[in-house]
Amino acid sequence: MASDKAVHVTDDDFEDRVIKGTGLILVDFWAEWCGPCRMVAPILEELAVEYEGRMTVTKLNVDENRQTAARFGIQSIPVIGALPKSAIKTKIQQHV
Repeated sequence: MASDKAVHVTDDDFEDRVIKGTGLILVDFWAEWCGPCRMVAPILEELAVEYEGRMTVTKLNVDENRQTAARFGIQSIPVIGALPKSAIKTKIQQHV
């Protein structure tokens, strides 16, 4: 179920859209070559739809946006691993 609800961010707009953004914002640090990232992507799209208005899902391609990835010490993607939807929802519920 591709919804395109996730917002793609870059080094240029990360500060404004994420750091200065309002509400709960989930950042998916990903790369095209990352198998677990491809597994998590449709789950995050579903969650973007489910939590619309309560949370924003953003995606930052670490290969194309190295400054932001380095700024946050991203050395492994996906950062949380390829968790099932229920596990990701549990983490989100702690903050909603």
